[in-house]
Amino acid sequence: MRSDPRSAPPSFRRRLALGASALTVAALTTGGLAVPAAYAATTDVQILATNDFHGRILDNTSNGEAGAAVLAGAVEQLRAANPNTVFAAAGDLIGASTFESFIQHDKPTIDALNAAGLDVSAVGNHELDQGYNDLVNRVMAPYDATTNPFGGAQWQYIAANLKMKTTGDRAVPATWVKDVGGVQVGFVGAVTEDLPTLVSPGGIADITVEDIVTSVNTEAADLVAEGADIVVMLVHEGATSTDCGTMDDSGTWADIVNNVSPDVDAIVSGHTHLAYNCSFPVAAWQSQGRAVTERPVVSAGQYGTNLNQLIFSVDDAGTVTAKSQQILPLEVGVTVPPVPPATTPTTRWDPLYPADPTVAAIAKAAADQAKVLGAVPLGTIAGAFNRAVAVDSKDPAKTVENRGGESTLGNLVAEVQRWATEAPESGSAQIAFMNPGGLRQDMVGSNAAGYPATLTYQQAAVVQPFANTLVNMQLTGAQIKTVLEQQWQRDSLNKVATRPFLRLGVSEGFTYTYSQQDVTEFQKDDPKTADVDESTISYTAPKGTVTGMWLNGEQIDPAATYSVTVNSFLSTGGDNFFELGKGANKRDTGKVDLAAMVDYMATFAASTPLPVDYAQHAVEVAFPAGAPSAYDPGATVAFGVKSWAMSTATDVKDSEIAVSLDGVALGSFPVDNTIGTAVYDNYGTAAVSVTLPRTLAFGSVAQLTLTGAQTGTSVVVPVTIDKADSSTVGLPNKLIVTGNGALQFTTIVVAERLTRVTGEVTIYDGSTAIATATLTERSHGIVKVKLPKLDKGVHRLSVVYSGSDTVKSSTSPKVTIVVR
Repeated sequence: MRSDPRSAPPSFRRRLALGASALTVAALTTGGLAVPAAYAATTDVQILATNDFHGRILDNTSNGEAGAAVLAGAVEQLRAANPNTVFAAAGDLIGASTFESFIQHDKPTIDALNAAGLDVSAVGNHELDQGYNDLVNRVMAPYDATTNPFGGAQWQYIAANLKMKTTGDRAVPATWVKDVGGVQVGFVGAVTEDLPTLVSPGGIADITVEDIVTSVNTEAADLVAEGADIVVMLVHEGATSTDCGTMDDSGTWADIVNNVSPDVDAIVSGHTHLAYNCSFPVAAWQSQGRAVTERPVVSAGQYGTNLNQLIFSVDDAGTVTAKSQQILPLEVGVTVPPVPPATTPTTRWDPLYPADPTVAAIAKAAADQAKVLGAVPLGTIAGAFNRAVAVDSKDPAKTVENRGGESTLGNLVAEVQRWATEAPESGSAQIAFMNPGGLRQDMVGSNAAGYPATLTYQQAAVVQPFANTLVNMQLTGAQIKTVLEQQWQRDSLNKVATRPFLRLGVSEGFTYTYSQQDVTEFQKDDPKTADVDESTISYTAPKGTVTGMWLNGEQIDPAATYSVTVNSFLSTGGDNFFELGKGANKRDTGKVDLAAMVDYMATFAASTPLPVDYAQHAVEVAFPAGAPSAYDPGATVAFGVKSWAMSTATDVKDSEIAVSLDGVALGSFPVDNTIGTAVYDNYGTAAVSVTLPRTLAFGSVAQLTLTGAQTGTSVVVPVTIDKADSSTVGLPNKLIVTGNGALQFTTIVVAERLTRVTGEVTIYDGSTAIATATLTERSHGIVKVKLPKLDKGVHRLSVVYSGSDTVKSSTSPKVTIVVR
C-alpha cells in the first residue's frame, strides 16, 4: 500500500512488524531465510446495525418494537461477548418519531442512542426534516444546556454524496474509521438520491445530492488506500422487496448492489423499512481466489425490531478469511390464550435481551414528560379521521397505507391549514393542500368506548410530527392545475418517483375532476452521469389531466389569482410539487401545523364533536375513446367514474351515484367500492349512462351533477351541447341580367328546430367575396342583398353563413347567373 512504513496506519505497521518477526524466527529455526506460513492469528470484528429507528424509544408489546432500552441491552450483551464490536446505523434514527421523542425535539432518542454506544450512522432523509443547518448545528453539535439543549449526538453522521453547492466541499464527513482490535474498519455513508423530494428543498438549498455509487466508490478507494482492512457501506436507500433473488435485477437498488466497487466488504441499508439478510457474489473477489467471495447486503427492518449482525474474521495480513451474517430479533412473539369472554388468542412480545437500565430511565423520563405534555384534551371527534389504505399485495387479508388515495385525514388537515391562514394578515387563504407523507398516523382519539371520542394533544401531535410552518402564496388557476397534475409524480429528471402517485389533501369548498391515461415519456439526461445519456430511456406510466376545478361552486379561472396555503415542506417544491416552489408573494405565516390543529379543535370541537367529512374532493371522469366533443339534445352520454370512495373500512361510502341536471334526476348508478392493491386513487367506480333532455339549448353547456347521498360527494361534469345544424340557400331575382340591370340576392338560413339564426352571410362569385350582410333576430333568417355590378359573362354565385354561438355554419348550392 505505502512504500514508507513510517507513514502507514498503526495496523499496517503492526503487520509489518509481525511479518519481520516471523521471518526472523524462521531464519533462526531453519538456518536461513524462509517464507513464513500463512498467518494463523485472526480477529473477529462484529458489526451490529440498525436503521429507521424513528425515535421508537418505548417498548411496544403489541408489535415487536423492542424500545431503546432493549436495543441498548442487546448491543451491550453482544459487545460483552465480543469487545471488537462497532454499533452502526443506516439513517432515519430521528424524525417521524413517536410522541415521546418528537415532543422533545428527539432529544430522548439522541440521549438513548448515545447511552447505547452508537458509533456511526449514515445520514437519512429524516435527519434533514428540519434542514441541513439543524442537522449540523443542533443534532451533530455538542450538547449545551443553554445554547443547544436538544442536540448532542455523540455518534458520527456520514454521507459521501452530500456536497456543498458553492464549494463542492463535503456537507458532512464522507467516511469514518475505527480501530477494532487492531483491525482498521472504515465506514462510508450515503443518503438516498431522492432526498430533494423527501425534505423541504429550502432546508437543503445549500447542498447537492450526488450519485451514490460514484461517491461511495471514490471514498471507499481512499479508505483502502489509507489502510482500511474492512470497508462497510452505510446507505439510507434500500430494496423494495425482501426477495434476495430479484433485488439485484433492476432499478436504483440493483445499481447499488451490482456496481458498488469490490473495495466495499458489506452494504448495510435502510429507508424502505424492510428486513433482509442477503449476500451477492463479487466477481473480482472470485477471480482473486479470496476465501470470502460474497458481499453481505442487509437491513434490519424498522423501529428497533431487529439488529443486523455481521462478523468478519480478519487475519494478520488484513484479509477477510470468513464472514457470517444474521438478523437478530430483539423480541419474540408469544401466543397468549384468550381470556373469556374473548375467543381469539393474542400475541405478546417478550424481549430476548435485558433492558439497559440507563436507557430505560431515559425512556421513562421521556414518557413521563410526554404524558404531561400530551394529556391535554383538545376536543372531541365524531369518528376516525383516517389515512387512505390499499390491500397489501403480500397478504390480501391486510391493508397498508396508500399515499395515492384521498383521505378524510388529509382533507381535514388541509382545511385546518386554510382556516388558520384565512385572516388578511396570514394571506386570506382560499385553498390549502396537504401532502400525504406528512401524515404519520391516523387521528382516532381515545376511542375505546366508541365515538364521539376525546382527542388529546399527543394524539394530534403524532399525526403531524414535523413541526412545519404554514406558508401562504399566490397561484394562478393555471398553476393550481399544474400542481394537481404533479400528483402523477415525476422527479426533476422526469423519472417516475418511487411513489408514482401522491394524492394531495384539499380544503373545503375546492373540488376537481380529472382523467388519466398511460403515456410514454423520456427521461432527462442526468448531468451526474456523463457517460450515460438517460434522455434515450423511455417508460410508460399513468399521467393525469385536470378537466375541471371549482371553488365554492364557481369554476376556477386559469388567469385569475388565488390565495393558497401549504406547509413549509411543500412550499419549496417538496414531493416533486415543483409548481408550488414558483408561487408569488410567499409569506411564512409563522403558524405551526400542529398549533393550527390545536386552535381548530378549540374553535370547532370544544363542545360539539368534530364531524368527519366523507366527501371526495377529487373524482376521475373518463369518457370512452371516440366520444364526441359535443352532444345533440336527446343524445346518450356515457362515461366512467373512479375515485368516488374513501378506502378504510370505517369510512362511509356511497352505494350509488345520482346524476341530475338543473335539479332534474337523470338516473342512478351503482358504485363498486372494492379496494385493491394499486397505489392510485382508483377506488369507488361506476359506469354512468344518461339521456340528455331534448329541450336543451343548442350550443349550451349542460352541467351534469353527480351526487352521493351517504358521503355528500358532489361534482360537476360539464357536457357541451352541439350547435344546431343549418341550411342556407341563395335566390337571385334574375338568372339573366342585361345591360345595367340590378341583381338582388335573397339569402335564407334555416336552423334545426327553428332555432333563431343570427350572424354574418357572405356572397361569393366563384371564390371571390362580393357582398356581406348581417342576420339579426328580427331577420328571421332572411336577408336581401343588392349585389354590385357584375362583368359580362357567366357567374356562379353562392352564399356562406358563418354560424353563431348556437348554430353551425353552412354553404348554399351554387347558382349560375348570366350577365349580357
